[in-house]
Amino acid sequence: MTARLLFLLALLATVPAAAQDQEAVRAKAQVCAACHGPDGNAVSPEYPNLAGQTWRYLYVQLKDFNEGRRSNPLMSPMAANLSREDMMALANFYAAQPLKPSAFKVDETKAKAGKAKADETLCTMCHLGGFMGQNEIPRVAGQNYEYIVLQLKAFKARTRTNDAGTMTSVAQTLNDTDIENLGNYLTGLRP
Repeated sequence: MTARLLFLLALLATVPAAAQDQEAVRAKAQVCAACHGPDGNAVSPEYPNLAGQTWRYLYVQLKDFNEGRRSNPLMSPMAANLSREDMMALANFYAAQPLKPSAFKVDETKAKAGKAKADETLCTMCHLGGFMGQNEIPRVAGQNYEYIVLQLKAFKARTRTNDAGTMTSVAQTLNDTDIENLGNYLTGLRP
């Protein structure tokens, strides 16, 4: 009986701390909201949706911005002063947010061609079936069309290289039409 009572008291003591931690993370995330939205659903399509992304991918990207392996005029200074704990907390916060469906009007003909290209290049070997991502491999299902196109072009131009070479290599096989088709296909995959 005493052990059960102590367990319940200990459990009750952690609830306010967890709520405070969540509020602290939400406060830290406010600076991200201008681009990524308050819930990780981006306010503009050239920014990535963070909601529903794998926490490990988000953490690795923040770390790459923080340590200079990935560069962006907006993100690099934002990540420069984040601690490891900040990056982990923000990654977990956004991973737990639900991804909202995209308002992008998918061209079904281009999406069909994008699926064929994705099958040909074996994209699901890394991104998994449904393109839900895993560990440090991003979820791309339902991601913003403009962001997908920008990132594929950046890998192709080798201006984004924090991928251990896999995406840079795959992107070399894509032309502008392939990239447009893949963007339509991936954006159209609903969460």
